[in-house]
Amino acid sequence: MEETSREIHSLKTRIGDWVIVVFCVLIAAICLLPMINLLARSLSGSDFLIKHEVYLIPKGLNFEAYATVLKDPKYLKAFVWTVVLTVICTFLSLAMTTLCAYPLIFPALKGRKVINAFITITMFFNAGTIPNYLLMQKLNLLDNPLVLIVPGCLSVYNMIIMRSFFYGIPESLRESAEIDGATYFTVLMKIYLPLSKPVLATLALFYAVGRWNGYSDALMYMKNKDFYPLQLLLYNILNNINQVEVSTQEGFSTPGLQDSLKAAIVMFSTIPILCIYPFLQKYFIQGVTLGAVKE
Repeated sequence: MEETSREIHSLKTRIGDWVIVVFCVLIAAICLLPMINLLARSLSGSDFLIKHEVYLIPKGLNFEAYATVLKDPKYLKAFVWTVVLTVICTFLSLAMTTLCAYPLIFPALKGRKVINAFITITMFFNAGTIPNYLLMQKLNLLDNPLVLIVPGCLSVYNMIIMRSFFYGIPESLRESAEIDGATYFTVLMKIYLPLSKPVLATLALFYAVGRWNGYSDALMYMKNKDFYPLQLLLYNILNNINQVEVSTQEGFSTPGLQDSLKAAIVMFSTIPILCIYPFLQKYFIQGVTLGAVKE
């Protein structure tokens, strides 16, 4: 009887494992199929694209769309500028997030509850587009590259995540350092930051993806096309629906080539940010294991 019970339990376990595997495969397929379709369209000939015959496998393989992107200095300039902008914004945002979160973990900070309340309120209430535009105008940030960096350099949500992680670090480590004469800044640099690599990596990915995919701020505040990020350039191209207008501006001769180039630009702008995740994956795993360690 006991052996039969074990076999039934083992069978249920295997069935449960297979259900989980099938579910994960379906989720992965839902995520990957659009990317595969996009890649196939970017590598297919215009004749097949016009006939809507391309799904998951490229037909009439050619690299004309990618050659057009790589040869046009407009795309390369936007790509380089977006990379520089993403790196600057990510490092500045991490610094601002850390410096804002760190003081809020100290009970001795006067007005800490009031500060936390005001910070939390900003998550639920926004001034709106027009007041933000007028503020940027008053600060002389319109058509200035700094408008793409300064306003979005701090996320309250990410700051709360960082603060919560700092709360989880044992106070005994900080107290021991303070007894040895360490200053607040020394404690931050020597104790808190080395132990915060998982959350720093996670927030770095959040900030990098947010900045890389951002285009609305440039659309509202920037007129100088030299500082258009790649996503805004892509946004403008995808909105050129009129074939004659697109053909004149981008050098297209057929709608199929237009569709292929759009797909190539999307791939061109998506792959770099996807390449970051493998380098940060180990820190995500560390974050899970560190969460299980208690003082």
